[in-house]
Amino acid sequence: MPHELQPIGKAVKRAQYRQHRALDSRLAAVGTTLAQWDALRAIDASPGASARELAVATFQSEQAFGTLAGRLVALDLIERRPGAGRRIEHYLTASGERVLAAGHRVADDVLAACFAPLSAVERGLLLELLHRLTEDENA
Repeated sequence: MPHELQPIGKAVKRAQYRQHRALDSRLAAVGTTLAQWDALRAIDASPGASARELAVATFQSEQAFGTLAGRLVALDLIERRPGAGRRIEHYLTASGERVLAAGHRVADDVLAACFAPLSAVERGLLLELLHRLTEDENA
């Protein structure tokens, strides 16, 4: 039985890899990378979040997110502000908002192409099944 599950894991990984490759390639045209755009999305969803919170939201280590945030500051896409205690809060700049919006347009196109072989019903079922697999993480 365990070996029967490996093709499922590999198919999920292959679909994710295809999607990430396409996103990274197309996001380059709007001046960003998938990792940068994902960080901008996370900051937009939680303005004022700490590096730790944003690292969790972007599936990175805190150290990796800190390095990425430093690049985003240098690119004038985000700003860091002191929060309570030693907390550093993260916010989008106007440039960051523009890059984020351009990235949303790219992602909509890429994801439409990636999921085109599935009907609307199949996409809904896939989303439901993936949520069921990750519901412990969403609690």
